[in-house]
Formats: sequence, structure tokens, C-alpha cells
Amino acid sequence: MTDLRFSLRRPPAMLIALLVSLTLFASDAMAHGVAESDKAFIQANPGINIIPYFYLGAKHMVTGYDHLLFLFGVIFFLYRLKDIWAYVTLFAIGHSTTLLAGVMFNIHANPFIVDAIIGLSVVYKALDNLGAFPTLLGFQPNQKAAVLIFGFFHGFGLATKLQDLIASRDGLFANLVSFNLGVEAGQVMALSVILIAMTLWRRSASFNRSALIANAMLMCTGFILTGYQIAGFLTEQTT
Repeated sequence: MTDLRFSLRRPPAMLIALLVSLTLFASDAMAHGVAESDKAFIQANPGINIIPYFYLGAKHMVTGYDHLLFLFGVIFFLYRLKDIWAYVTLFAIGHSTTLLAGVMFNIHANPFIVDAIIGLSVVYKALDNLGAFPTLLGFQPNQKAAVLIFGFFHGFGLATKLQDLIASRDGLFANLVSFNLGVEAGQVMALSVILIAMTLWRRSASFNRSALIANAMLMCTGFILTGYQIAGFLTEQTT
């Protein structure tokens, strides 16, 4: 009990980062959109645009709070680089598959529902880190399969947004591949920063005391993101 009180009084840097991320990006979650400047560029520039789409993909991942929160949960208790690489690769495969397929084959779904599931992916990973599933379900879900499946939803969430922005299919495949490569580059950059911070935090005395609270906060953040999207869906149905 003493350790818990200590952790609450002096939250670690990673907890503060989570709160700051939620504060900065909550309005974007409610708006459920792409930056107006990016939207204008996509709509005004048909044809092949390799470098701009690469930049837009990297920007999406670096500012994609939902993706980063999920990946933060995924690597929370991973200490070996080969394990981190394995899980991140599975997420990238899932993300890339539905991003490309969703736009190329014009597969539609309500974006609020997809983003609500993405919010629940954050909740899932926090519960997984807390060891809740053996107690709640009586078994431990396959962690790698879950990361791959949620990767599909994360990629499809972006596909639902791009479908409404792309006015021309001229050069579409090349642009999507470039965008996806940018996403992966942004993911590497963001994860590098997260891993450095995690490594420093793990070396501190506060890590073991604060891991429970960090994942509880991660779970709450996921519920908040899901709630935003459900509210957006209900509002859309009544207008």
C-alpha cells in the first residue's frame, strides 16, 4: 500500500506523457478527420506523388496517438529487441494489409466504429499487461495473434479516412505504397523515442511500483478514445 501511494504522488514520466498525449489529441479524436492542409493536398494533387505521400504517412504515425498508445502497451513488458521486432512486425503486416486493401478495393465501413475498435485495442493491451484475461476468461489469448488482428483494424481505420479524400485513382497504388512506407518510417522513429524513455524508466526504482498504475491509465485512455468515437457515431445517426 505504501508503494502505491508513493506512485500516485509521484507519477513517472511515462504516465505524464500519456496524459499530455491525451490532452493534446483528444480534440482530434472527436473531430475524426485528417488535417485540413493534408486533405487539401491529397485532393488537389492527382497522379503519382511519392515523396509527399511518404511524408504524410510518417506524419500520420508520429502524430497517431491511438497507434502509439497501442504500441506503447505492446512493448511495455518486452525487454529483448528480437521480441519487440517480432511484435512490431506483426502490427506492421496487419496495418499495411488493410490500409492497402481497404483503399485499393474500396472496402467501406463506418469510420467511427472502426476507430472505436482501435480504442478498444488500447484497452485490450492494458488488460493483457495487467494479467487480467486468465482471471476474466480462464485462459490467455494468443498475444501475437491479437497484435496482428488489431493491426488490421488500425490500418483499416486509416483506409476509411483516405477513401473520402482521394479524388483520383491515377497513381493510387504507388502513392499508397509510399504512404505506407512513410507510416513504417514514422513508426520506427516514434518507437525509438518510446524505447529510450522506457529503458530509462525501467532502470529507475519507480518502474515496478508504477507499472500497475501506468497500465490502468492506459486502459482508461483507451476507454475514453472509444467513448469519443461512439459519441461521434451516435451523433452522426441523429443528424
